[in-house]
Amino acid sequence: MKMLRLFIIFLFMIVGNTMYSQNKERAVEEVQSESKKLKKAFSSRDESAQADSYYNIAETFFNDGNFPKSEEYYIRAKNIYEKLNDKPNIEKVSRKLAQSQEKQNKITPAINNYSRAAQMSFTEKSKQVNSNDAARLSTNSPEEKAAVIQNNIQINEKEKDKGDLAANYSQMADVNIEQKNIPKAEENLNNAYKVSRQAAPQQALEISQKLTDLYVGNKNFDKAIEAKKEVLKEAFVKDNSQEKVNQIQELADIYIKKNDTDEAITLLKNAYKISLEKGHTLEAQKSVKKLDSLYNISQNTDASVLLYRDFLGKLPDLVSKDRSLVDQKVLEDTEERISQLEKEKELKDELIRKKNVFNYSLIGALLVLIALIVFIFRTLKKVQIKNKKIALQSLRREMNPHFIFNSLNSVNHFIATNNELEANQYLTKFSKLMRGVMENSTEDFIPFQQELDLLQNYLALEKTRFSDKFDYEIEVDESLNTQSLKVPGMLVQPFLENAVWHGLRYRENKGFLKLSFKKEKEYLKITIEDNGIGIEESKKQKTQHQKNREGRGMKNTLERITLLNDLYHQEIQCKITDKKIEQGVFVEISYKLINK
Repeated sequence: MKMLRLFIIFLFMIVGNTMYSQNKERAVEEVQSESKKLKKAFSSRDESAQADSYYNIAETFFNDGNFPKSEEYYIRAKNIYEKLNDKPNIEKVSRKLAQSQEKQNKITPAINNYSRAAQMSFTEKSKQVNSNDAARLSTNSPEEKAAVIQNNIQINEKEKDKGDLAANYSQMADVNIEQKNIPKAEENLNNAYKVSRQAAPQQALEISQKLTDLYVGNKNFDKAIEAKKEVLKEAFVKDNSQEKVNQIQELADIYIKKNDTDEAITLLKNAYKISLEKGHTLEAQKSVKKLDSLYNISQNTDASVLLYRDFLGKLPDLVSKDRSLVDQKVLEDTEERISQLEKEKELKDELIRKKNVFNYSLIGALLVLIALIVFIFRTLKKVQIKNKKIALQSLRREMNPHFIFNSLNSVNHFIATNNELEANQYLTKFSKLMRGVMENSTEDFIPFQQELDLLQNYLALEKTRFSDKFDYEIEVDESLNTQSLKVPGMLVQPFLENAVWHGLRYRENKGFLKLSFKKEKEYLKITIEDNGIGIEESKKQKTQHQKNREGRGMKNTLERITLLNDLYHQEIQCKITDKKIEQGVFVEISYKLINK
């Protein structure tokens, strides 16, 4: 008999270790359903859907009384909601997480999560309820606990929140027990049971057990038996064979404590019978162990032997009918798949992160390279522009050496001929011209009026030198604003010098030079017309020395035109032609108008 009992105990240990929970079918189906949604959410990278699935899985475990697992999945959901800054869901999951932690007596994290829920609350009601729960767990004073719980009772009665209201009554009962007010604790637990029995069966069972424990703790076995029998009449117990067996076993425990072993044996036999019929291996095991203990006390060895033999004979069939074993295995496999999905997601996220780092690094390197190229290009462009401006400034400052030499030679001629007055007048005009040229040598563009004054001064000088060779006229369009309009300085002078020195001075009789400025739309059109000997004839009359010497004035001007077009997009155009019908040269210059 002793060896048989040891074998059965060993067998129970194996079965007990294999099964730690029953009634998993509903929970398994819900977890499986959510795992499929979770897989889809991972595939679509929908973090909000991932968090929702975690939350729903946590709810399943919470309602099944598996609070450690519910806490695990609530935390996963909360982490994602926090990442998304989803405030309504942060509030919801923080409160549920706090409740799960409170069930496990994890007071400090529960307080933190109730406080977080209050912080995220959108309504005054939820903010107050969560703040009250945080305060309830934070204080050691029964009076302060009772005050915040009573405040929550009033709020939840008004809001008709039966789940929280039942919990509030149960919490108040805990305070009553702490204050040794047993009648009030009994009243609050009965109120909690009445509120929860229709809305939350699992909660009702917990409260009923709490009420029964209160009666048993105070040796009030009759009330405890009455309370347990009332629970056995409930539909959510009668329709659930597993829960019915559990309640019958708990009722038997009360009879044992009351020393009514006969009634306890009768109840345990009934529980054993239902367990065998419905395939509840763990419940059958518990019934056998309790019956064996009672038989051992009464030294009824024969009954124990018959019981063990009956259990051993029916065990294979019992195990084959027990879905909880299969459900537990399915649940473990489902959780393993969820874990695998998370690992795959982490790997994908890591690969994406590395790919993004590589892509961003490549893009960054390209951007740096492009920036460097742009910088080099701009630097080169600036250097080119600066060089061109320096070249343009140098060209502006160049005065035709031939013109300066001839001017000074003319002054010398006037002095040699004792024509002091003419020499002084010529020097005055020459000095004024040179000062004007030098003053404007730093600017690419000068006011039109200043340019006009310089040209008039230049022609006056040449007229003084060659008074018997030509007359001149300057014509300015009245629509031109000579004060606001800006033009390139001394751009026209070399063409006037060519007209005088290579055309008009070789005439036998007096010639004529006309300088004209006209406005044509957005362009300034300048024409220089003379009746000198012309370009071709001038070339013929040049000496070999003059042919060998480069004409610096005209070359200077053409270089300036090229630089001005490059730097300022002036679109300067210059055309020089011999007149076809009569002697002379016609020069046409045009460029965009520039105002101050």
